[in-house]
Amino acid sequence: MSNKILTGLVMLVSGTAIGGATAYGLINFMPQVLPAFEAPAAASEFMEMPPVMAPLVDKTGKLIGYGAFEIQYEVPKGEAEEMAASIPVLLDAINMRTYRAPLAGGTDSVIPSLGALRKVLLEAGAEVYGKERIRSVAITRASPV
Repeated sequence: MSNKILTGLVMLVSGTAIGGATAYGLINFMPQVLPAFEAPAAASEFMEMPPVMAPLVDKTGKLIGYGAFEIQYEVPKGEAEEMAASIPVLLDAINMRTYRAPLAGGTDSVIPSLGALRKVLLEAGAEVYGKERIRSVAITRASPV
C-alpha cells in the first residue's frame, strides 16, 4: 500500500517539475508561441514632420529628379515635443543618406521606392534619436517633383 502512495507522490512531484520547467522555458525562450505572454506595447504617438525633399537617384548613381515626402515617426508617448527640437539635424541626416541610396523606382525611375526610403528614414532616425526611441516611420505621401 505504501509503495503505491510513494509511486503516486513521485509521479505528482515529477510531473509538476516537468510542467513548470516547460512553462518557464516557453515563456522565457519562445514567447512567440504564446502570444498572450508578450509584453504589452508601450504607448506611442506620431511626431509631425515638415515636408521632406530628397533627391531620387537610380542604381547607377544618376540623379533622376527630386521627390517630396510627408512622413511621421512613431515615438514613445510624451517625447514628440522634445524630439521635435532636433528636426533640422534629422533632416540633415536624411539628406546625407538619400543622395547615396537608390530611391528611384518603377520602370521609368521617377516613382520613389518606398522600401528603400523607409530604410533610409529609419537609419537616419536611429542615428539622431537612438534605436530605442524610433519605433517605425509612416510615409503618408511620396511624389516626384
